[in-house]
Amino acid sequence: MRRTPPSLVFVAVLCAATLGSTSVGAATTVTTSSSASGPVRIGLEAPLSGDQRNVGVGMLNGVRLSARRINAAGGVGGRQVVIVPIDDAADPATGVTAATAAIASGLDGVVGPYNSGVGVRTLPIYQAAGIVPVRLTSAPATAGFGVTLQAMTYQIAPVAAKAITTWKHARSVAIVFDNSTVYTQSVAQALHDDLTAAGVTVNASLPIQPGATDYSSVVDEAVAGSPDLVYLAVYYPEGALLAQEMLAKKVSAACLADHASYDLQFIAEAGARAAALCPVVGEAAPQDFPGSAKYVTAYRRAFKAAPGAWTPYAYDSLSILIAAAEKAGSFDPAVLIPTLGSIPFSGWTGKVTIQAGTGDRVPAAVAVLRPEGRIYTVDRSWAKAVGAEF
Repeated sequence: MRRTPPSLVFVAVLCAATLGSTSVGAATTVTTSSSASGPVRIGLEAPLSGDQRNVGVGMLNGVRLSARRINAAGGVGGRQVVIVPIDDAADPATGVTAATAAIASGLDGVVGPYNSGVGVRTLPIYQAAGIVPVRLTSAPATAGFGVTLQAMTYQIAPVAAKAITTWKHARSVAIVFDNSTVYTQSVAQALHDDLTAAGVTVNASLPIQPGATDYSSVVDEAVAGSPDLVYLAVYYPEGALLAQEMLAKKVSAACLADHASYDLQFIAEAGARAAALCPVVGEAAPQDFPGSAKYVTAYRRAFKAAPGAWTPYAYDSLSILIAAAEKAGSFDPAVLIPTLGSIPFSGWTGKVTIQAGTGDRVPAAVAVLRPEGRIYTVDRSWAKAVGAEF
């Protein structure tokens, strides 16, 4: 891996941007791992191929749009931010190989990964290399590695439980969960515990393996006990198939899909009718954040498409990483991580506060979303029922 002697530094001036802002902007001296005249290299680890490619592309475009903004404003001390794609294909072994190669090529920081199961393997590698990740993972097993702008399991499960009890008024629930990933395992258990504590009967907890083309028997087993609601703690490829099965079987139970299924591809793969019957627990949609219109417009102009579910989080992750490195004067974890936990920042996803010690964002913008055409938007009936500020 390329490393620069401590004497090689650059003056980083993050100029006022046309999109987004932070309170940081004064000139400072920032040490990087890049050569003195080379670009600032930031990795983007995500599933850029495979079944979850849609998530990864939305993240990659998000950081590219953020880098474009920074570079158009003069870059970092006159040096351009270059994005290094790191394709983990949502697979831990692939992620380790890709992360190792990217580190060897020289990185100053990294945004990602998205999948917690991958992050359990790759985040320690970045940490060992002295690289701070701004991750998009949610499982407790990834806590403490860098920081995150999106919700953790302990922030997601209570929102799902409240939606189930207060919005859907369900008293019995069947949980279907992907048993191959640490996030879906963790959220299924956390939801089970929260529902039980609320007096809700969990009459089925069914593990599945991803990659099947038919989950008909799973749906049959889930509804055998006549639950009021079926919760799908699975990623969107499986979530879409399960929603289709529930529609085809005319299941009377309500459906709610987990955070893992939150992506526009869920709508595309499930179809409009099935997706409408199965809203998702996710983060506030790209266009639902206050002041988001300018970001959405810029994204559509750049990529001729709607921003993905995780685009705003990737966009802000790069922005806060660069702003914190500027203020800290270094990408060194010893100074960068405390700065990420104290820097005032506001971007596409609103005001960001990183909790000191955990590296988690507080509060998280977890919401229930429903399809509106080909995009998601916050479900207003859910917001009214639970008193959410959306």
